[in-house]
Amino acid sequence: MPGLNIIVASADGERFYAALETAAAAAALGRTARIFLQGPAAALLHTPVAFAGDLARRAAGQPDLGSLIAEAMAMGVRLTVCQSGMVLIGMTASELVPQVRTGGLVSFMAEIGDADRLMVY
Repeated sequence: MPGLNIIVASADGERFYAALETAAAAAALGRTARIFLQGPAAALLHTPVAFAGDLARRAAGQPDLGSLIAEAMAMGVRLTVCQSGMVLIGMTASELVPQVRTGGLVSFMAEIGDADRLMVY
C-alpha cells in the first residue's frame, strides 16, 4: 500500500489537527504515515502542547491536540520537526514532544516512495 506523507507548512493548530487525523486514518488502514512540520509549524510540537481549539474538542468528546499526537504516534505515525524551523522560533530539541524526530525537508522528501502520496496542510 502506498504511504502517506504530509507537510504542515504553517503554525495553524486546526490544520495540524486535521493532518494528524488524516495520518491516523491512513495508519488505521495499514499505511505508513509521516508528518513533517516545516518552518514555524515546529512550534506546534513545543511542550506543553496546546492550541485554541482544545477546549471545544474536549467538550465535543474529541481528543485535545496533545492526546491526538500521542494516539497518532502510538498508531505508528512518524512526526518530524524541521531543524531550521526550530532555529527560526528559538526552540531546542529538549522542548519537543518526546519521540518526535528532528530533520530536514530534503531527508523527508528522500524517503517518499514513488507510489506514496504527498499532501501539504
